[in-house]
Amino acid sequence: MGAGKQLHAGPVTYVVLTVFALVSLAPLVWTAVAASRTDRRLAETPPPLWFGGNLFTNLQSAWDEAGLGTAMVNSVIVAGTITVSTVVFATLAGFAFAKLRFRFSGLLLLLTIGTMMIPPQLAVVPLYLWMSDLGWSNQLQTVVLPSLVTAFGTFFMRQYLVQALPTELIEAARVDGASSLRVVWHVVFPAARPAMAVLGLLTFVFAWNDFLWPIIALNQQNPTVQVALNSLGTGYVPDQAVIMAGALLGTLPLLVAFLLFGKQIVGGIMQGAIKG
Repeated sequence: MGAGKQLHAGPVTYVVLTVFALVSLAPLVWTAVAASRTDRRLAETPPPLWFGGNLFTNLQSAWDEAGLGTAMVNSVIVAGTITVSTVVFATLAGFAFAKLRFRFSGLLLLLTIGTMMIPPQLAVVPLYLWMSDLGWSNQLQTVVLPSLVTAFGTFFMRQYLVQALPTELIEAARVDGASSLRVVWHVVFPAARPAMAVLGLLTFVFAWNDFLWPIIALNQQNPTVQVALNSLGTGYVPDQAVIMAGALLGTLPLLVAFLLFGKQIVGGIMQGAIKG
């Protein structure tokens, strides 16, 4: 096959991709269908397979009952702060492990990777005691501080920069008189931009969906979205349609983020794959 010649997908490829797309969309579509029905209709057999007329009523009920207005703002603050800090700090740490020479770098990298093997549940009690000593109970910084940087992000960026950032480029910038800050800003960040986009999406999704630590650290007066949605499941007979409506509202910001930045993220994945 000649260089530059395009590959064309056959009918089987389109069939397989269509099946995978439908399977992937099925939970989201079912959530929307359930959110548009009544609780009584959801309990019937067979369950509804198409949209009803109660979607906006259930969305309004979920919004009011869970206090999702405040929760949405809190989640944007928490997830946004964690995403920005993780991307910046993980890129800096990944650059250091990938291209800088310093004592015990291999040991420090091994320790960093080793922390990924520790179950997060083990840190809940000491972390809660630490935050209480700081006087941060039920405050957003209690959720933000432990997640400012992650071992996965550091390892991810290190692996990418090993291949994507030529050492000669850094040395050339040094010869031109660039300081360490200018090297990071004008050389490292542009080279790492595709991986930073991917890491940013993964971090935002994880921070937005995180439930274990926020439900322990926060209360219903200052919740994130996942903590607020937990209140919809309380009561003697929870309304399943309203719960589904709340879940749909909690998912919409992630869909919007992917629609806005999906092209850059997919491009970053493909560019990283080519360079790797």
